[in-house]
Amino acid sequence: MSPQAGQTWFRVAVFITLMSALLLFVVQPGTAEFVIDVATLVIGLIFMAVIVVIARRSR
Repeated sequence: MSPQAGQTWFRVAVFITLMSALLLFVVQPGTAEFVIDVATLVIGLIFMAVIVVIARRSR
């Protein structure tokens, strides 16, 4: 993976994670939106971890 592509995908993952984390303060718990937001947060964190692992291995 090229460094530019890795950096771009990492920025996308950080954006997804930050936006879903900020929405946690706005959305009411117990609603469908809250469940989707938590799922998006988990997916963003997993996405970031996968990108970090790939970047470490490619060095």
